[in-house]
Amino acid sequence: MDKNYMNWAKDTEADLVSFMQDIIRIPSLSSQEGAVIERIREEMLKLGFDEVTVDPMGNLLGRIGSGPRIIAFDGHVDTVDVGDPSLWDRDPHSGDIEDGILYGRGTSDMKGGVASAVYAGGLLKKRGVPDDVTVYITATVQEEDCDGLCWQYIINEDGIRPELVVITEPTSLRIYRGHRGRMEMEVHTSGISCHGSAPERGDNAIYKMADIIADIEALNERLQPHEPLGKGTVTISEIRSTSPSLCAVADGCTIHLDRRLTIGETEETSVAEILALPSVRAAKAEVSVLEYAVPSYTNLTYPTRKYYPTWAMSEDAPGVEMAKQAYSDVFDDAPEVGFWTFSTNAVATAGMHKLPTVGFGPGHEHFAHAPNEQTEIEHLVRCTAFYTALVNSFAAADSLHREVQ
Repeated sequence: MDKNYMNWAKDTEADLVSFMQDIIRIPSLSSQEGAVIERIREEMLKLGFDEVTVDPMGNLLGRIGSGPRIIAFDGHVDTVDVGDPSLWDRDPHSGDIEDGILYGRGTSDMKGGVASAVYAGGLLKKRGVPDDVTVYITATVQEEDCDGLCWQYIINEDGIRPELVVITEPTSLRIYRGHRGRMEMEVHTSGISCHGSAPERGDNAIYKMADIIADIEALNERLQPHEPLGKGTVTISEIRSTSPSLCAVADGCTIHLDRRLTIGETEETSVAEILALPSVRAAKAEVSVLEYAVPSYTNLTYPTRKYYPTWAMSEDAPGVEMAKQAYSDVFDDAPEVGFWTFSTNAVATAGMHKLPTVGFGPGHEHFAHAPNEQTEIEHLVRCTAFYTALVNSFAAADSLHREVQ
């Protein structure tokens, strides 16, 4: 294969964009992805993929080639909801195009990466896959609800362990080599209810929580940055209480914590920080890490803890170097290299299973989950070219070592 990657990708533009519009027009909330998976499956078959399967969880696995070295390009097809429709300038599922920009829910996060990877697969099938390489294009489910759950299933149950994983979430056409992890915790205080007309007879669980809330706000300020990912965070995203009635003292109060994890921070260290707070000890509060056990659209439930580990590749790691080489081959320039702010399915591939993982995708992170979500058509074409080149960069290099922090 020669290096005419951009020319080949530009030749696919009309079909690529039409396909992208199709999948934007199919709503696909988490656990409701069946229709969009079927549409993508049809496109893979049309493009001549060697094998196209849907696993029991509902993940779509498209294969090209049959060599012993495996590279996988992953994109999740579920999206968040549209939110307040009045904040959108157009129908969130229109797939409208204006001035080279394609609009709609999922354009950046992240059906654009899926569409580009599918068409890169089509190019590889047409132009040839290196003999020792197998390429998987995966369209995965339930990421918005539970990052990485799909890849826990693919690795543990489907038995696919790529040598390199490419996450096609939006990177503004930069190469990304890591991101902070996250976890979800709850803190619960207990009290004694009584009639609201005489609150002194009871023990108000909400009042106990008040000091805990202040301590958690202060804890967030004390958290220290760690290179290369910066500072972890903790914030309270929900508070709720229980009582016999609205005319009674609360006998229970629970807060939900969104904890973002930098290098060196783990489930154990983060729980210990909360348990050590003076207000938590004084209130004898309970701290728990939440579980996720929601059926996929195929009605398969694959439980996991809501702990999604941090990961980072060194800038000179082989997988990152392969991506830099591919970028240079396609664009005749040096890439920018960085990190995501949000988390991705790489919490499973790199964080849990230590598989070398890099990111490169169309669109921009700041459009994720926002009204008027959008991505540039040029990004779709460029990503198609880059993914095609990366397979050849991968094939030309030695096998990767496990170099995930």
